[in-house]
Amino acid sequence: MFARTERTLLRPSFAEDAPVIHQLMQDEALVRNLASAPWPYTLNDAQQFTSLDHDARYPKFIILNRTKSTPEIIGSAAILPTDKDNQVELGYWIARPHWNQGFATEAANAVIQIAQILGYDNIVASHFFDNPASGRVLRKLGFAPLGKNQLRYSKGRNGQELSHIYHKILAGNDSADKGAQKSSHDNGVDSDIDAVMRGSVSTPPMISFAA
Repeated sequence: MFARTERTLLRPSFAEDAPVIHQLMQDEALVRNLASAPWPYTLNDAQQFTSLDHDARYPKFIILNRTKSTPEIIGSAAILPTDKDNQVELGYWIARPHWNQGFATEAANAVIQIAQILGYDNIVASHFFDNPASGRVLRKLGFAPLGKNQLRYSKGRNGQELSHIYHKILAGNDSADKGAQKSSHDNGVDSDIDAVMRGSVSTPPMISFAA
């Protein structure tokens, strides 16, 4: 599965990507913000990551900046399973040299639209307490706080840390959407978040389901 946005290309990982992924992940501050990446992050870890089976229900993507003459890998994103029916989780990371340029929002928005195309009703996401920048990205994407926190394990931290939990109702589920509106207001979420939850954050991506 592939998706193209204004500046990025999302595609499956290839074995040849491992050295670049390994290089980008030599950043402890980045790895500490992830749940499943270990620290130190070795070339073998990158090779295992790029060799993961491709599941059409839960696609994983390499994010490339395609504004350069030669597209370059800048991060990764994925649709992950949860323990609830028809709900998935958004996961993503962007390498430090490409922070604060809108790439996370742009690529993650494409992943959210793919989740909608795949028929999921809602999508959740989280970030550790000491990573508020991810919270700002999630709000830009139309996620609303659930008003609760939970302990999540981080391999990079070698332990559990408190994380903020967010959710977003995907278009086409009116009953769930109404419930989300009530929950958002009950939790003190600004009304503009509700408006964003219905709107498009950026130009819809061109999506191909080619294998």
